[in-house]
Amino acid sequence: MNTTTTKKPSFFSGLTGQILIAMLLGAVLGIVIHNSISAEAAQSFSNKIKMLATVFIRLVQMIISPLVFTTLVVGIAKLGDIKAVGRIGGKALGWFFSASFISLLLGMFFVNLLEPGVGLNLSNVDLASVSEVTAKTQNISFENFIEHIVPKSIFEAMATNEILQIVIFSIFFGLAAASLGDYVKPVINALDKTSHIVLKMVNYVMKFAPIGVFGAIAGVFAVRDFQELAITYFKFFGSFLIGISSIWIVLILIGYIFLKRRMTVLLKRIVGPLIIAFGTTSSEAVFPKLTEELERFGVKDRIVSFMLPLGYSFNLDGSMMYMTFASIFIAQAYGVHLDLGTQMTMLLVLMLTSKGIAGVPRASLVVVAATCGMFKIPIEGIALILPIDHFCDMFRSATNVLGNALATSVVGQWESEDENETALEE
Repeated sequence: MNTTTTKKPSFFSGLTGQILIAMLLGAVLGIVIHNSISAEAAQSFSNKIKMLATVFIRLVQMIISPLVFTTLVVGIAKLGDIKAVGRIGGKALGWFFSASFISLLLGMFFVNLLEPGVGLNLSNVDLASVSEVTAKTQNISFENFIEHIVPKSIFEAMATNEILQIVIFSIFFGLAAASLGDYVKPVINALDKTSHIVLKMVNYVMKFAPIGVFGAIAGVFAVRDFQELAITYFKFFGSFLIGISSIWIVLILIGYIFLKRRMTVLLKRIVGPLIIAFGTTSSEAVFPKLTEELERFGVKDRIVSFMLPLGYSFNLDGSMMYMTFASIFIAQAYGVHLDLGTQMTMLLVLMLTSKGIAGVPRASLVVVAATCGMFKIPIEGIALILPIDHFCDMFRSATNVLGNALATSVVGQWESEDENETALEE
């Protein structure tokens, strides 16, 4: 009698384990480089090794446009009519704006409670690095936001990975296809097959994730003295971590309220995407992988393809919390008093100006700089948080991924319940 036992794969043979090892090795290499060579040589090393992360993120960006377009069009065509699109869109936007408001409030609450900017020493602030961020603030306005939503060319939107613009075009395309019925089934079937090809490409690209994370972490630690940063920014970073942890607690509790025990399964599913977002500071880098994991979790593909692209433009919980936190922190550092009414006005301004900028590099800092300018807070205060911003961005990106995974799963469950009720009534 021949008995064969299948050996269970170890944790470190999987993608998540490999990424964790890559993060550790990257940090060790970066610290060794930082402590053993000159600052100029370390900067040169950092620029070169960060190319590994850049290549990985570009590989992912290569996939995003075709994936969003094909999956969203197919999803809307399967939904069947404009009423279903409006129903799901209404639930999505209701969730997104509620989550954003809670995140902004938490940022405002903790920065006022802990006051990390009060009594800060401003003598060693490097103002030279501010211009890169403040130069982009002129694009942050309500008029530009409205213009930014609607694409003037779908090809330009795809070339620049403007997710929100691709979503708008895809919604119109999908609704038009749905209205034509069986006549366009060959086109929808072709797009459906194309989306599966793109998702297969995701599996190939993700094999490069540990190398990309290694490069990103090593590049940062090579040019930053972590011990010095930790001491200098202990109060700011510690207060920020308390705030971001509160968002995780709120999101996970809400998840258990709506998803019950399935929330544990969801968290296990998205560990990989969370770690990739944390290591690369890019929630965009996990978009294709998150799509795949949510479908495996049981959310219908048409819901995932509709919710996630919207979420990447409207539901950035970690970034929202950071925006109020950083803006009021800078005001505290410069002794600018903001009463409660002014802070609530700032919160509402951030609610609007932060939407649709997911593709903007250092988007959170750009919005913070623009907000400071509106409320007569010194914009050069951005220099206070630039040295530590990368580490904050790691937590922001992971939080954004958690928020979007939860929103998509809950709306997917609501839709399933509605469909079951409709079927019973019939």
